[in-house]
Amino acid sequence: MYLTYFWNSHNIKLSIIIVKFKIVNMFIGRCVWREMYLKIMHPTKTMQTGERHIERQAPLYKRKDDIRSEYERDYTRILHSLAYRRLKHKTQVFFNIDNDHICTRMEHVQHVESVSCTISKFLGLNTDLTRAIAMGHDLGHAPFGHEGEVELTNIRNELGLDAFWHERNSLRMIDKIELLQDNNKNYQNLNLTYAVRDGIISHCGEVDENGIKPRKEKIDLDTFKISGQYQAYTWEGCVVKIADKIAYLGRDIEDAIRMEFIEDSDIKKLMEISRTYGVKTINTTVIIHNFITSICANSTPESGIRLSDEHNEMLNSIKKFNYETIYMNPKFNVYRNYAALIIRSIYDTLMESYDSTDGVNTIYRLLKRKKSYPQLIKNFVKHLLIYSDTPSEIYNDVYSRLYPDTCQDAALEGRLKEEYKNRRIYGLFETELIYAQAIIDYISGMTDRYAIEIFNELIRY
Repeated sequence: MYLTYFWNSHNIKLSIIIVKFKIVNMFIGRCVWREMYLKIMHPTKTMQTGERHIERQAPLYKRKDDIRSEYERDYTRILHSLAYRRLKHKTQVFFNIDNDHICTRMEHVQHVESVSCTISKFLGLNTDLTRAIAMGHDLGHAPFGHEGEVELTNIRNELGLDAFWHERNSLRMIDKIELLQDNNKNYQNLNLTYAVRDGIISHCGEVDENGIKPRKEKIDLDTFKISGQYQAYTWEGCVVKIADKIAYLGRDIEDAIRMEFIEDSDIKKLMEISRTYGVKTINTTVIIHNFITSICANSTPESGIRLSDEHNEMLNSIKKFNYETIYMNPKFNVYRNYAALIIRSIYDTLMESYDSTDGVNTIYRLLKRKKSYPQLIKNFVKHLLIYSDTPSEIYNDVYSRLYPDTCQDAALEGRLKEEYKNRRIYGLFETELIYAQAIIDYISGMTDRYAIEIFNELIRY
């Protein structure tokens, strides 16, 4: 009895010493991170004011009494955007429009923000920057999740273009599509800092790697040609990249089990993975906790943002399980066809109105179909007006036809176009390719609900 008590007490004391040692070691690592971050990554600038990182494409209006950092401004600009609001009705993995317990794109973004900010805070990185990147990383996701991306890729390929990938489309949304009203009631592009924009287009988490380090060069972000081509420019971007993968794996498994999407035999495989790595179960809580602490304990400025070898093997095992039993599951086939049908039908319907001899006349050809497809034509034509160089007289004429009740005041008509100070990216629809891109932009911003609503309008008589 005495020996047993002594041994147990000794083990408890030893465990406490080991835990304390790990905590101290991790704290020292955190201090090293902060020191290295300031001296190596920003040799002449502080974390919050590095000029290369907070550079914007155009000057952003300022308020004398604003207390936010540049990255905090980016965060709130994303939070206030319509693109962010629409994420709550965009598919993450499972299309289940009426099930409140299934993960949406917005919930996924919140998980990524939570995971990445926890890691960044521990490592002494800039949590404001991390939060902004995480918040905006999926703004360009198509409706219907990956299946929406596949059909938009098919459309782009038919036009002689490369694939549609949401990281690049998120940057396009931020730089060219999404608008916010400023303090003078003018609508302007989001105009985010370079570091946030870079972290968003660089966040692809599908590339299997361990030990992520930022690249040293500040590059033109338009040079990205494929997803995952370059690492992020900042450590914070690297953290968001690995957090994205951590955030979705467990949540997708939970949804698959909740919806009885996977078989009992699949669940047994999952139990084998959990036993292999010494955990009782594999779910969001377990994955997020274990992987966050592993990253915090194993990441260094020399080795990069990394998991332990064991946890990296565990992550890849879970990811393999998800692909085999969830993402590539034949049960998705009908949904894949459904999503493709909706997106293709909207695209084809709008393409039919293009006038190759007079790009601007395309707008009037669309207006002739307003009676058949009132919601689609009204909203798409407004989209074209806002982002094109349509002459003011045509702009006001078309707008008055779309909104006759609000355009009876001549002064209001003259002011409509002037309120939009955004970039005009479609010119005068000089080519079919420009017009097709306008349609792709419009579709990619849709929610699942809205796309279905428009599709239902197309099939009504």
